[in-house]
Amino acid sequence: MSDDDQRDQTPAEPAAQAPAASAGPEPEPIRFFGTTWVNHDGGYALRRVAIAVGSLVTAVAAAVLLRLSYEGLEIGNVGPFLSISVVVLFAIASSIAFVKTWDSFSRRPAPSSDEAALKGLKTIGFIGSLIAYFLRCFFEAPGEKLRRAEYERATAEFARRRSTRTGNPAARRPKRKK
Repeated sequence: MSDDDQRDQTPAEPAAQAPAASAGPEPEPIRFFGTTWVNHDGGYALRRVAIAVGSLVTAVAAAVLLRLSYEGLEIGNVGPFLSISVVVLFAIASSIAFVKTWDSFSRRPAPSSDEAALKGLKTIGFIGSLIAYFLRCFFEAPGEKLRRAEYERATAEFARRRSTRTGNPAARRPKRKK
C-alpha cells in the first residue's frame, strides 16, 4: 500500500489531542454522591438526607419481609429449633454486616483480608449494612472522611512534588569544572 492510499483512509477530523497536564489529583467519587463531597455542593445535603431516608425505608421494608418469612416458617410448623436458628442467623449476620460496613467507612480493607469470604454473610445481613448507611449519613457521606484524608494527602504530595521542580533538567547548563 502506498503512502497516498494510507492518507486516503485516515479520518477527516483531527485526532483527539492528549489532555493537558493534570492540575492535581482527582477526588475519588463516592456512590450516590459523586465528587460533591469535596466542596459540599451540588445538592450534597439533599443527597445525604435522601440516602438516610432511603436506607431506613429499605431496612424497614426488609425487616417486614423477614417477619413475613418467619411467619411462613411458623405456618409451615417447622419446629422451634429451625425458627430460632433462622432468627439467630439473621441477627448475627446483620451485626457482622453492620460492623464491617461501619469499618469500611473509616479504613480500606487489607488486600489479604477476609472481606471476600464474608461477602455472603454480609449479603444475608444486609439490614445491618443499611442501618450503618442510615447512621453514617447523620455525620457525613458514607466514606467521606477516609476519601477526604486520602485526597488531602494526595493533594499535599502533588503540591510538594510540583514545588521542588526547578525546570527542565535537560536544558540546564553543565556545571563548571574548577
